[in-house]
Amino acid sequence: MAAIYSVAQINAYIKNMFQQDFVLSHIWIRGEVSNCKYHTSGHIYFTIKDESGTIGCVMFAGNRSGLKFLLKEGQTIIAEGCIRVYERDGKYQLYAKKITLDGIGLLYQKFEQLKQELEEMGMFAEIYKKPIPSFAQKIGIVTASTGAAIRDIAQIARRRNLYVQLILYPALVQGEGAKETIVQGIAYLDALGVDIIIVGRGGGSIEDLWAFNEECVARAIFACHTPIISAVGHEVDTTIADYAADLRAPTPSAAAELAVWDYRSYQYTLQEKRRILFQKMLGQIERSRGKLEQAKIRLLYIGPQNQILMQKQRLLDLERQLEKQIEQKIAAARHRIEVLAERLDGVSPLKRLEKGYAYVTDKKGQPFKNIKQANKGDMITIQVADGKIEACIQQIVLDKQ
Repeated sequence: MAAIYSVAQINAYIKNMFQQDFVLSHIWIRGEVSNCKYHTSGHIYFTIKDESGTIGCVMFAGNRSGLKFLLKEGQTIIAEGCIRVYERDGKYQLYAKKITLDGIGLLYQKFEQLKQELEEMGMFAEIYKKPIPSFAQKIGIVTASTGAAIRDIAQIARRRNLYVQLILYPALVQGEGAKETIVQGIAYLDALGVDIIIVGRGGGSIEDLWAFNEECVARAIFACHTPIISAVGHEVDTTIADYAADLRAPTPSAAAELAVWDYRSYQYTLQEKRRILFQKMLGQIERSRGKLEQAKIRLLYIGPQNQILMQKQRLLDLERQLEKQIEQKIAAARHRIEVLAERLDGVSPLKRLEKGYAYVTDKKGQPFKNIKQANKGDMITIQVADGKIEACIQQIVLDKQ
């Protein structure tokens, strides 16, 4: 009976053969980079391909110090390393120790050339970018009906807003006929009158995404009247469609976030604004009440009834002031009269008469001022303090000088 070997034994045997082969232990391979992925561990996993085939490659983090550029899709490189068998999977791959750039890959070169041509034509200019509606009701989607992209978009749309209508145009997103169905989908949804169109697919190699690098797709996006969000591949993937679209989303999920407005968040915002508005209204009402009370007080103050009362009070005050001033003037006049009366009393002839003096007048009532007015035998009147004396002049005696 022939010997029976386990899978592990066969894989180990093949691995040993590869290790003993002089050519495979130190080899240089030229090809185009595809499916390049930077792992969180620092390792780089990629594929080298040419017209006839592909080979899997890995560069461990310890060998990356010699890599002087960012490895990405479409680059033509020369990888130096060894071919080994990965026993667990039974697959061989190139373990690259050194990678040098050997020019731009054909697809990448084609991409850059078309990008430059369309950019020079103005198809990427910001002036032609249409604004994305904030509250879209109908959203058209051009993507594969069975891909992860439509599932992610539908899931996010259900979470954010159940009232938004999603209309899918099932298109081929890679391979033969992909670009034609994408162009047809854009035209169909544009004519349908949706609010926003999302054009995209999940991630993949540059070959997988190439339909979105076709000129006809870029022109269809540029000519579309409806705002278009491109969502092709992962965040690091960039296509011609991204440049032509009105807005680029890094992933289909992000496109859904941008296109579908969050109804619950809007409800919360509306409730919060309603609460703030209510508080402001209450505050305004309170302020208006305060102003009304102040106006009421002012109105009462300047009203006719209050003005009449104030004028009455003012008249009473003026009357009191007038009475007081009159009393003061009367008192002052009385005091002045008393002073004058005392002065008059002091010079009164009666006062002199009381002291023994007399007031003498002739028969005509004229006061005697000198002896020359007297004639013997004339009648004279002598006024004393308690009466009058009628007398006749018997003798005239002159004072001796």
